[in-house]
Amino acid sequence: QVQLVESGGGLEQAGGSLRLSCAASGRTDSVFAMAWFRQTPGKDREFVAATSRTGGSTYYADSMNGRFTMSRDNAKNTWYLQMIGLKDEDTGVYYCAADSVLSIVNYHMEDRYEYWGQGTQVTVSS
Repeated sequence: QVQLVESGGGLEQAGGSLRLSCAASGRTDSVFAMAWFRQTPGKDREFVAATSRTGGSTYYADSMNGRFTMSRDNAKNTWYLQMIGLKDEDTGVYYCAADSVLSIVNYHMEDRYEYWGQGTQVTVSS
């Protein structure tokens, strides 16, 4: 089992920035793919970004328009989501996710991820 804990959310003004963290514990050696999703008010949970433990490409939802950057620190079993140029519509709960499948295929699909954090609230005020 892998446990995920997000942190770094909070209240930020429009145009500001936040960095979210996701700390993994437990069987972290089994984690291959890691991702961020978010659920904004009135909408289904949506894909934000994903990458793999071995590096290579990082994938982003087109709607993030280059404002979000995902990174990872394998030594700390932590990955991050740097968000800049925050907008009102970025308000929501941000979740990190992970799984042990040795492939990055379908990285944007919720169903592939077996481990989820509880989420961290991001509120952007204008």
